Amino acid sequence: MVLHARAHRERDGYSGMTVTGFDSGLADIAGKVESSQRLTYEDGIRLYASSDIHTLGELANTVRERFHGRTAYYNVNRHINYTNYCVLRCKFCSFYRPYVKRQVEAGPDGSLPVVAQDHTGGYELSVEQVVERASEAYAQGSTEVHIVGGLHPKLPFSYYLDLCRGIREACPRMHIKAFTAIEIIHLARIARPRLTISEVLTQLREAGLDSLPGGGAEIFDDRVHDETFKNKVGEAEWFEVHRAAHELGIFSNATMLYGHVETPAERINHLIKLREHQDESIRSRQARFNCVVPLSFIPDGSALEHLPGPTGLDDLKTLAICRLMLDNIPHIKAFWIMQSPKLAQVSLNWGVDDIDGTVVYYDITKREGQADDRTQQSLTVDQLKRMICEAGCTPLERDSLYRQVTRADGGWTVSDA
Repeated sequence: MVLHARAHRERDGYSGMTVTGFDSGLADIAGKVESSQRLTYEDGIRLYASSDIHTLGELANTVRERFHGRTAYYNVNRHINYTNYCVLRCKFCSFYRPYVKRQVEAGPDGSLPVVAQDHTGGYELSVEQVVERASEAYAQGSTEVHIVGGLHPKLPFSYYLDLCRGIREACPRMHIKAFTAIEIIHLARIARPRLTISEVLTQLREAGLDSLPGGGAEIFDDRVHDETFKNKVGEAEWFEVHRAAHELGIFSNATMLYGHVETPAERINHLIKLREHQDESIRSRQARFNCVVPLSFIPDGSALEHLPGPTGLDDLKTLAICRLMLDNIPHIKAFWIMQSPKLAQVSLNWGVDDIDGTVVYYDITKREGQADDRTQQSLTVDQLKRMICEAGCTPLERDSLYRQVTRADGGWTVSDA
């Protein structure tokens, strides 16, 4: 049984916020948390500097339970990465492959494959293949398809529209969460005639897009940008996409990739910028961020593989601090692919309320020891529910907008509440 942070303290004879062993440097922050006051940049820095991980978890759980009680969310979803060809060369990425013209050979029956993989491991899926995979997941009860990929230099804008239309026709109730802000900007540039961000989002929504996943944020800092993803658009452009989406009523998530070359101060600045954007979306836009997904950097296979990556303690601390700093974003997700199922389970008592879903396939990162080719990475619903229950939480299946999913007689319905 995974113990609640408070249980650790009570087990050792402690109670309350001002006990022996409590980091007195956090006393005023604890007071702010208890009275629902917003934490400052300086507070965030002090939280990262503290070694009192149990108090940090207890404070984060105070906020988590204020939002959600002991409910923990999961969903039945399928990730599809439609290509790993990419014009960018981000140093933290082990997923991308440079585009090369492929030799496509006819099969024994004389037919040509719809898509081929080259000698570097680069691939692209046809619209038909993406729709087929989404349809398979839909038939098995998935309520969401999560689609992202590299910035392919040859695929036309029509490919992305056809992809959404095809899934919407084949899977009418499935939520299509697709395309990072970086991909949306790429689509605006390749469209002929060129389109604005709002025009791209409007056309994608008309084709079936429901929400944006929030990837590509990395760390909002010029130094980190120049050192690790210099050729990728930065903070201003990322926020431009999400601002336009929220103005159009398209909900989105947000991410933070941590554990590479950034500092704790740069992480805190990143979170404050997300919080400020959310303030404005709540105040004046039709939609907003549903969830923040802190992504643990996995060095293997990247240009930064000489770095150690974050420790489990850093993972846990970062998830808790995200919950404490982001007082206006309802959900904090531990994406179990990145943090591992075991740490994601523990994090349910350190501020996290969502552990994502079944996933099934995820090509973008693979932990040490996994194969370089397509590797199934999945958890069953029973496994997800067991993880949640063992952490002392109540599992609740959600859809992409955090509405409750109820299953009966082989089908599913979504609560309007």
